[in-house]
Amino acid sequence: MARKNARAVNGILLLDKPLEVSSNGILQRVRWLYQAQKAGHTGALDPMASGLLPICFGEATKFSQFLLDTDKTYLVTACFGVRTSTSDAEGEVISERPVNFSDTELEQALNSLRGDILQVPTMFSALKYQGQPLYKYARQGITIEREARPITIFKFELLRRSGKHADFVVHCSKGTYIRTLIDDLGELLGCGGHVSKLHRTQVGPFTAAQMVKPAQLDAMAEQCHSSADFRPLDALLLPLDAGIVAMPAIVLSAEQQHQLQHGQHCSVAADDIAAIKLIGPGQVFFGIGQVQQGVLSSRRLLNTSAVQQAATAINAL
Repeated sequence: MARKNARAVNGILLLDKPLEVSSNGILQRVRWLYQAQKAGHTGALDPMASGLLPICFGEATKFSQFLLDTDKTYLVTACFGVRTSTSDAEGEVISERPVNFSDTELEQALNSLRGDILQVPTMFSALKYQGQPLYKYARQGITIEREARPITIFKFELLRRSGKHADFVVHCSKGTYIRTLIDDLGELLGCGGHVSKLHRTQVGPFTAAQMVKPAQLDAMAEQCHSSADFRPLDALLLPLDAGIVAMPAIVLSAEQQHQLQHGQHCSVAADDIAAIKLIGPGQVFFGIGQVQQGVLSSRRLLNTSAVQQAATAINAL
């Protein structure tokens, strides 16, 4: 995409990522459709996984880390009796065992994987070791020692079971590897298992009901590109602060906003807090700050044009 044609797009698109395409691949496609200067996704999905992929445009990328740190929900289909090298259907079969566990044994195994647990990340992950993602080592047959990390499984429930296959819903904290979770479940049941299907339905405050399908974007983009009017596509974008709705907020005066935007601190009557939404006059969001001993400082601020754009949008309502 030629830089001269790029637009200053700001907002969040909730995309329904299809199968057999990488998160980065679909990101670049959507960025081109929007003719956007800057875009990034929050929380990659493997090519074999589908579902909710939030894409942040422009100034929204400044707050993408807060979405990466949120909990997520998945619908996952497990195939028992076959353990693979990648813990999914794309890996090599490393063992096959009979499947003969009861529903009671399954529930006991599920219960042992709920709550606060420790999980050893899979070698087929994007975690880095000496600057390289682990999956690159794994593809070379190299195994790197990994430390177990604390995660929380809020919900791990059976939806249905048929033969060697079972569907589950998993609600988990950040950093959870669903493939590893299913692999661990298979080992607890003594038969092994792997993920045969994975679909993400929730990321933080966002749900599957809000997703936009790529085909819908393609159809709209064709008209937008021919007319040079991108308003229909832009109307699909959520506000810059849509991903941090649960974060506490503080309303500031024009003078306090000016101070923060010029690298200064200001005094506020608020308890210490590591992250707080900054709201200026007219209920306009302009960034995230932190409070320490009654002193408010900025962490991430929107640029002036984005703040003005948000103010104009609110005034137009």
